[in-house]
Amino acid sequence: MAEELNPFKIAQEQLDAAAELMNLDKQALAILREPMRTLIVNIPVKMDDGSTKTFTGFRVQYNDARGPGKGGIRYHPQESLDTVKALAAWMTWKTALANIPYGGAKGGIICDTKTMSESELEKISRGYIRALGRFIGPDVDIPAPDVYTTPQIMAWMMDEYSKLVGKNEFGTITGKPLEVWGSEGRSNSTAMGGMYIMREAAKLKGIDLKNAKIAIQGFGNAGNFAFDLAKRLFGSKIVAISDSQGGVYLEDGLEYDKLLKAKKETGSVQGYEGAEKITNEQLLESDVDILIPAAIENQVTKDNADKIKAKILLELANGPVTPEADNILFERGVFDLPDFLVNSGGVIVSYFEWVQNINGYYWDADDVYAKLDRIMTRSFNDVINMQKKFESNGKKINARMAAYIIAVDRVAKAMKARGWY
Repeated sequence: MAEELNPFKIAQEQLDAAAELMNLDKQALAILREPMRTLIVNIPVKMDDGSTKTFTGFRVQYNDARGPGKGGIRYHPQESLDTVKALAAWMTWKTALANIPYGGAKGGIICDTKTMSESELEKISRGYIRALGRFIGPDVDIPAPDVYTTPQIMAWMMDEYSKLVGKNEFGTITGKPLEVWGSEGRSNSTAMGGMYIMREAAKLKGIDLKNAKIAIQGFGNAGNFAFDLAKRLFGSKIVAISDSQGGVYLEDGLEYDKLLKAKKETGSVQGYEGAEKITNEQLLESDVDILIPAAIENQVTKDNADKIKAKILLELANGPVTPEADNILFERGVFDLPDFLVNSGGVIVSYFEWVQNINGYYWDADDVYAKLDRIMTRSFNDVINMQKKFESNGKKINARMAAYIIAVDRVAKAMKARGWY
């Protein structure tokens, strides 16, 4: 990975820019530029063929000034410590912006789930928890699912942690199946939160969502639910969608059921009959009202930012826009809403799950969505008001910097109150 696209360098660059704008105390910045704790573990797993293979796992606990660490666990063959550090930093800002009582953390294991059996996945998941057991817990650090991890994997992890401490500890892992006290509304919460932000942004920009044209990059969990929800909630027209193999475009709008069928039967959205095949690059540059990157990081860069035609860019993925692209988009008037605002629905409903586990009192999906809507809308308004505050002082800042300033200020104030600097 080129240094300019090193995700942790990008996270630090964004933090430095916000710190300068807000005149952050240099001592606070020094603490916030690096993780509080970085854990690297080796996990031996007896594979189905009888051999023992050792996997490397990470857990980065970035900052816990505002509460226990919170963040997902990714299983990926290209997982790296720098990626996990960056995501842990972004989780710190995400929980602070949402104003929920958490810090930020993230985890990962270098492995390829596509080549592993269910038995091997269970062993690696339980091994990860055994290796990290003394460093996590409902009051310390609360893992959750992320790329290539599932509610079932979370159930195994919760069970293993419960064995370690000798009692049920449902609240130590979120994103669990409902059978072991996951939360209603958790499965589509990231996309649902993004839809609330899209609704508020469209209001602000005078875009009628019923007539809006939308392109979504990525048809994993977030992109799949975003497609379904945008059509069901607002009647929007999704004209383009893609997966890792490419995309499709249909001016009259794609149908969700046909898309699922194409993906199931051909393994790619490009199997959609009657639609034009396009590349992921073409999707990003398509003529739409709203562009939703919902795949991987570093998709909108200095090389293509001047070709983005969307009025609103809704970052459902983590880190899809590079710092250089940020400036180009802002100068061109594209309303780019940052990832740690847009995709915070997942961690907010994880917070609800944790609260329900601790209290043993559970809410239905309508309650969960209503509470999520309130927090997402409040966060959006906080960001817009911060932009207005700077504008009234003669300085324009983009939505990402406004979100950073709010989040960093909250974490720095908590550290100050605790006497960390």
